[in-house]
Amino acid sequence: MSRSAIRDSIVRAAREINALGINQGTAGNISVRDRDAMLITPSGIPYATMTSEMIALVSLVESDLAFEGPLEPSTEWRFHRDILRARKDVNAVVHTHPLYATTLSVLQRDIPAAHYMIAAFGDNRIRCTDYAPYGTAELSQLAVAGLGRAHGVLLGNHGAIVTGSNLDQALWRAVELEALAKIYYLASLAGTPVVLPDDEIARTIERFKNYGVKPPRG
Repeated sequence: MSRSAIRDSIVRAAREINALGINQGTAGNISVRDRDAMLITPSGIPYATMTSEMIALVSLVESDLAFEGPLEPSTEWRFHRDILRARKDVNAVVHTHPLYATTLSVLQRDIPAAHYMIAAFGDNRIRCTDYAPYGTAELSQLAVAGLGRAHGVLLGNHGAIVTGSNLDQALWRAVELEALAKIYYLASLAGTPVVLPDDEIARTIERFKNYGVKPPRG
């Protein structure tokens, strides 16, 4: 995709996460890899008024914040950068504050494999990190470590991060993560959720390699 097309896709995705009810206001942020940089939503701009020209371009190679654009990037630029640095298989990062996932993050509770769709995240659980203040290097370190090789993580007392090989896949996972969080939370209220065994999840992960959102055929 051209840089212009990536900018447009980020604006559309930012509006979509609020329309889907998995984010509120300007709380979330979205980034997409662009060679040795990333394009990321600006800080504090309502998505309804955000334009593609406002999307910041942030270096993935500089140690400190180095960006181009009329507005500063999201205050969470650091964990977006560090995830894209650590994970060459990831090209898009979506951070949201969905109700049920955030509720579990306040409890600092992992989401176990109570439903087979956990396999969409490439692991037998979605981990929850300890708490760290937003925008800090400490939070970024927790996010990268908590994510590991998976595609989703809960940030303690904060919200959720999902990743994908492209933005469509990351958005799909953002919706699935909130669904898993809701199912697990409600099941926990009703009783003790039955957690599927690791070998079953490993088999499902293998089956899921060709599952999920696919690009349209030309």
